[in-house]
Amino acid sequence: MPYADLGQVRLYYVIDGPADAPVLVLSNSLGTCADMWARQVPALSQRFRVLRYDTRGHGKSSVPAGEYSFAQLAGDVAALLDHLDIAQADFCGLSMGGPTGLHLALDHPQRVRKLVLCNTAARIGSVDSWSTRIAAVAQDGLENMAPALVERWLSPGYRTAEPGLTQVLVDMLRRTSNEGYSSNCAALRDADLRGRLGEIKAPTLVIAGTQDPATTPQDGRDLAAGIAGARYLELDTSHISNWEQPEAYTRAVLDFLTE
Repeated sequence: MPYADLGQVRLYYVIDGPADAPVLVLSNSLGTCADMWARQVPALSQRFRVLRYDTRGHGKSSVPAGEYSFAQLAGDVAALLDHLDIAQADFCGLSMGGPTGLHLALDHPQRVRKLVLCNTAARIGSVDSWSTRIAAVAQDGLENMAPALVERWLSPGYRTAEPGLTQVLVDMLRRTSNEGYSSNCAALRDADLRGRLGEIKAPTLVIAGTQDPATTPQDGRDLAAGIAGARYLELDTSHISNWEQPEAYTRAVLDFLTE
């Protein structure tokens, strides 16, 4: 299996697509892994060398002790690009992957060609909400919390129509380390990039979900408004928009990246 030993963390990654194609990095949401992009890979890998990875604390990547920060998470991406000898890439992140992409574009601007930020915000939730989540994980564990959390990820109509695909996400969340999940919750608790959006230079597309209770359409509009020239697109989904409307989502990302 492809692993990158990057000093403080060991990242699992997988690459699809032609070796000579431009690179597109996909960054997972909280509690998922690289598999959350499976519905995009067949189309994206026709035009891109698609690099997926498990964020530290998730999937097959290691779970370093202590709380994490988005400076660390973005640094992991930059180190992974160095490991693979990739000078520059497009970056697409969903939910927690959004602040990772923002930090990458701020701290390592030369590494990012275009930026796609999905179901995310410059400030996700609050200190209290993430502190409460961390306490709940310590008490109940993701094994027990997963079904209720996924109810917020997917719209009621989708969950009714696609119970099997809903279960895939429940199981993905159940396999996530409690410790890794909570360490990433700490990064979300502490992150607030609202004052730095004007520094983003990469062309940016923001995708929001009409029914998203976690990162609302207003969050998406505010994010797009803060980044010069950013575009805004809204899909009729809840939080995991690429899972609910894979064709529309993939088409939007491809159109933006290849124009």
